[in-house]
Amino acid sequence: MRTYLVTGGAGFIGSNYIHYMFKKYDNEIRIINVDVLTYAGNLENLKDVENRDNYTFIRADICDRDAINKIFEENDIDRVVHFAAESHVDRSIVNPEVFVQTNVLGTATMLNAAKKAWELPDGTFKEGKKFLHVSTDEVYGSLDDDPNAFFYETTPYSPHSPYSASKASSDMLVKAYMDTYKFPANITNCSNNYGPYQFPEKLIPLIINNALASKDLPVYGDGKNVRDWLYVEDHAKAIDMVQEKGRLFETYNVGGHNEKQNIEIVKTIIDILREELDDSDPRKEHLTYDLIKYVADRKGHDRRYAIAPDKIKAEIGWEPETMFKEGIRKTIHWYFENEAWMKNVTSGDYEKYYEKMYSNK
Repeated sequence: MRTYLVTGGAGFIGSNYIHYMFKKYDNEIRIINVDVLTYAGNLENLKDVENRDNYTFIRADICDRDAINKIFEENDIDRVVHFAAESHVDRSIVNPEVFVQTNVLGTATMLNAAKKAWELPDGTFKEGKKFLHVSTDEVYGSLDDDPNAFFYETTPYSPHSPYSASKASSDMLVKAYMDTYKFPANITNCSNNYGPYQFPEKLIPLIINNALASKDLPVYGDGKNVRDWLYVEDHAKAIDMVQEKGRLFETYNVGGHNEKQNIEIVKTIIDILREELDDSDPRKEHLTYDLIKYVADRKGHDRRYAIAPDKIKAEIGWEPETMFKEGIRKTIHWYFENEAWMKNVTSGDYEKYYEKMYSNK
């Protein structure tokens, strides 16, 4: 039985990946989920797998060298899928040191622990071991409005926020280990994910949650910043396929072919919510574009991201399956069906953070 060590598995993408893997492989694999459970890590995301014999949760910080080494010493880890990261740009602008600590030093800790466990006396590595570092398209910087301009694996890095700079740094560390030690790894750089279990500091769940509560819908600047949107289950499938078929030491861009302006996303969510809510639902009366509130633009706000997933399609056969019109409706349905989940994660510290970020803009 192959053993996977998943870091950040209680977070949005990590928990969706774990669900995907158990749905695909069932009892053929074992998953060890390591998560420190920050505000964005939520074990409720994994309630339906917590009693499986082939699933283990360990609460640990990826920066804790002793804790991570112990996991490798006590388990024969075959694959590492490294999601764990601080990931919200706004938070990185307020407190960049936390992002450097987790995203850079935490990645170094993971690399060193895996290298120590997998390296043979002659400097080669045990057969079948693989480390996958999950990163972001934000490391590439910003594109202009040319519809023919895309991010490729060869695009030079040009990060503009503390978050993207920390992820670029972690990517470079993984590249250095691959080049220096021939460490068995891959890097994936994905576009914006959306879907179930996403913490509502990110655009889509934030807008869904606020719209249903008849609160203002904050939109940065003119709302015309463009992002490429990737349904999270498609991303989980891509990660698995890179682990199975990807060439060692290669980087693969994972994009959704779903470019949308932020303001278009917001209006689409309002339109779908109005379609889905019954006429007798009192929330429907307030669901109009009047809720949209333009706020001061984010510092260093990149204008456009767009990924060309040509390489991953050509080499591995992956391509996005969920177009935005379908994915956003599925996402909204999930939040409708899981209002208790949303209520739990939007209490306490989240409310304080939300007021701090948006009340004076």
